[in-house]
Amino acid sequence: MLYIIGLGLNIDGISKYGLEIVKRCKRVYLENYTVDFPYTEGELAALLEKKIIPADREKVESLEIIDEAKKLDVALLVYGSPLTATTHITLLQEAKASEVRYKVIYNASILDAVAETGLQSYKFGKISSIPNFEADSYMEIVKENQSIKAHSLILVDIGLEFPEALRALEAAAEKHTVKLKKFVVCQALGTKHKKILYKDLKELETFTGVKKPYCIIIPGKLHFVEKEVLGGI
Repeated sequence: MLYIIGLGLNIDGISKYGLEIVKRCKRVYLENYTVDFPYTEGELAALLEKKIIPADREKVESLEIIDEAKKLDVALLVYGSPLTATTHITLLQEAKASEVRYKVIYNASILDAVAETGLQSYKFGKISSIPNFEADSYMEIVKENQSIKAHSLILVDIGLEFPEALRALEAAAEKHTVKLKKFVVCQALGTKHKKILYKDLKELETFTGVKKPYCIIIPGKLHFVEKEVLGGI
């Protein structure tokens, strides 16, 4: 059987049920290509008391895990909530096609955690991401969100340092004629290292303390309660 298990946002985030499942699985994989973890693989292995096998994109997108799950109980651990990335939906489709039983064990994700900024969840538009290669099409999604006065959550690809992401964001905004005013940077939400910044571009250019994982939010039209909460950050 295949189990896709969300780890939540911190080292202790896995649910009691998820932990029970991991302990009885014969093979435990850790999906390691969609996020910069706020803890080490060794720390997670010690918590789970289990050997963890790193799984890159090629491993997850192949049929190897499905083939193993025909014979063994196999767990795939995913940071945050397990079905946020489309790759994992594809894995479930392959499991169905191969008649492999599966179960998804959900958890908290960045989509839940950004509510701590005070920005209301239902006022967010489409999610985009800054890639770790030269591309700026994500800014078109921001423009689309701004056209309906929605907030824009921008995720950041694995390995991209904050100064690099900021430069990419500034260049993309200039190219697509998006005016950057004050925006929000969220660092390691759900962990003891969490930090929420609400600053303008010039202030953030001189700020070097942002650690991974982090995301960026360009606010749309603010409700007065949202203004109050952001103003107190």
